[in-house]
Amino acid sequence: MRAIWIIARLTATEAARRRILWVLLVLTIVSVSLTTWGIERLVSLAREAGSSELEIQVGVSQVLILVAFMFSFVLAMTAAFLGAPAIASDLESGVAHAMLARPIRRADLVAGRWVGLVAIIVAYAAGSGLLEIAAVRFVSGYMPPEPILAVLFLSSQAVVLLTFAMLLSTRLPAIASGAVCVVLFGLGWMSGVFAGIGRFFDAGPLVDVAEASRWLLPSDGLWRGAIFSLEPPLVVLAAVGRS
Repeated sequence: MRAIWIIARLTATEAARRRILWVLLVLTIVSVSLTTWGIERLVSLAREAGSSELEIQVGVSQVLILVAFMFSFVLAMTAAFLGAPAIASDLESGVAHAMLARPIRRADLVAGRWVGLVAIIVAYAAGSGLLEIAAVRFVSGYMPPEPILAVLFLSSQAVVLLTFAMLLSTRLPAIASGAVCVVLFGLGWMSGVFAGIGRFFDAGPLVDVAEASRWLLPSDGLWRGAIFSLEPPLVVLAAVGRS
């Protein structure tokens, strides 16, 4: 267990030395600033046009979900391309052979890398997500019903992709592992779309296949949990009433 924590700390230190954390911090500040400015402009124009506060709050909630959707892709790509070289690069450079020559098990190396990268991904997702939600509340007054739960779902989605990328990197080159994870993420999202279309047209086999694929890569299910956490109760009740 001690070896796992040491490797996790070294992984986080290596990410800081490569300026990955600084790049993520700058991107977060830029993206939050731009989206907050856009929402503030939309809210101001809507109030000038005489829109009710209820309409504004519902509109802001949908814009926030759109921002979260874009952020989920950023998180997924970050997780895939952080996890892909985590083991593959160690194997290609010979670092893993030097480390495993000492009394360190292979499982400890993989688990340590995983823990370190998960800490980075979760911290980035939590910091960025909560900062965005706080900024949106400041300029519009809208607060989603479950902001912590929404961030948790988005973080879990990234952790799933990170885990897949690291598992693939033990057998494939880093570039191939990242590419496969990106494709899997897209397929998981498409399975959710096909499941919805299949239910609409009452196509049972299509729904069954789509649901099975969502079990293999639960990224779409986690994203739907994030949507539910960000939707205002009025929209959720309307959706339930329609179903």
